[in-house]
Amino acid sequence: MPTAVMTYPQAIDFLFGRINYERAASGSYSSRDLKLERMRRLLALLGDPHLRIGAVHIAGTKGKGSTAVMTAEMLSAAGYRVGLFTSPHLARFEERIRVGGISPNEDQVVDLVGRLRRPVDYLDARDATMRPTYFEIATAMAWLHFTDQQANLAVMETGLGGRLDSTNLCRPEVTVITSISRDHTALLGGTIEKIAAEKAGIIKENVPVISGVSDGPAADVIRQASRNRHAELYRLHHEIHVAPHPAPQHRIGMENRQIATADINTPWQRFSAVPLPLRGVHQAGNAALAVSTVDLLSRRGFRAAADAVTTVLANVQWPIRIEQLGDRPTVIVDAAHNDASVKALLATLNSAFPARRRILVFAASRDKDVPAMLFQFRAEFDVVIATEYVTNPRTMRREELRQTAAEILDMPVHSAKSPHAAWRMAKQLSSPDDLICVTGSFFLAAEMRDIIRNVSHDRDCDMTPPTNTDGSGSIRPCYGA
Repeated sequence: MPTAVMTYPQAIDFLFGRINYERAASGSYSSRDLKLERMRRLLALLGDPHLRIGAVHIAGTKGKGSTAVMTAEMLSAAGYRVGLFTSPHLARFEERIRVGGISPNEDQVVDLVGRLRRPVDYLDARDATMRPTYFEIATAMAWLHFTDQQANLAVMETGLGGRLDSTNLCRPEVTVITSISRDHTALLGGTIEKIAAEKAGIIKENVPVISGVSDGPAADVIRQASRNRHAELYRLHHEIHVAPHPAPQHRIGMENRQIATADINTPWQRFSAVPLPLRGVHQAGNAALAVSTVDLLSRRGFRAAADAVTTVLANVQWPIRIEQLGDRPTVIVDAAHNDASVKALLATLNSAFPARRRILVFAASRDKDVPAMLFQFRAEFDVVIATEYVTNPRTMRREELRQTAAEILDMPVHSAKSPHAAWRMAKQLSSPDDLICVTGSFFLAAEMRDIIRNVSHDRDCDMTPPTNTDGSGSIRPCYGA
């Protein structure tokens, strides 16, 4: 008999005790470890909750989280009860799962884990290859919660790739592919075409596709996959157009804050002066994909008035996407973790954040193309602080990172043993007219965001560097951060 889950910490310990590929070192797993049949069996034991709710299924190398949250907010504003599943989380596991913008409370997390224990133990006992992973259990919890909360629609962000991702068993009303660039090459393939094929694995028979991949080999792969599955394809810069306005035009509430706007033409109608709530020139494209997705759904039975769709975007928030956390000096935290996302970050810094000097706080995972990322910073920054995050064993060690940076960058390169030390050093090196940018990894951005915002960790949270790298999740998570 499975051990009863009695408390929230016990539930979280159970989850983090599973194999977790978000924490596993590159090379410790392959596509053979990603088994849709395992997820299919788990959901069958739960009564197939994923088949009761239609979905918007979103994949992509970058931009999928931003597109997902904007899509969910617009559908919620139109009056639908919308489930949202994203990853990773910043501080608490339940951030991944939301209905109407609200995550499950601790009691609900305990209940969901308790309902999953027996099916998980059953699969564990049958076959070692059928042991459900952390992400698979999280996905199953999302589906259970969505059905409990009587969601009308689920917006599902893939975790890794698409074809073999555990979210790919959903019943989509529309699929979305935001972008394709080189990332997770050890698992998804070493070429853009192979990566695109994995992302295009979410395309379903006769289900329309919204794509931010407009040209090149990746676009050819997506176009052929859509054709093979008789799926109507609508592409950014082809059937979908976005024209950002040159200056901020939209004011928000009492604070009178100005944000950028854009005109968006979907294949069906025009949306004028759409607020762009998230910083970054690339976010105009993500907003166009989200607006087009909602407009398409309006033609598939999910009616949404244009004013409800666009007005709500002004207040959308999505942390660590070129998030400004300080002024004098300007402090930017961003989750850029490959060369394409670094390029997008730099474009926004250059257009919107003038500074006397720029200080880069950088850490990255060992499996990333770190030299390609660092090379883009050569003419853009004045000082680099190499560090390592402490809550994930995939981090590149700071001395190796410092040496790599020193070989590529013609500027001072410092080393800090932890994000806390890196933040202290950055403050010491900066003046009020400077800019501090924290980037290189979602995990660094998440840790630094807490430090910069002075969020103290729960005393049960182990923030010491990990000693194991097997991806088993042995580092104790933060329950109260």
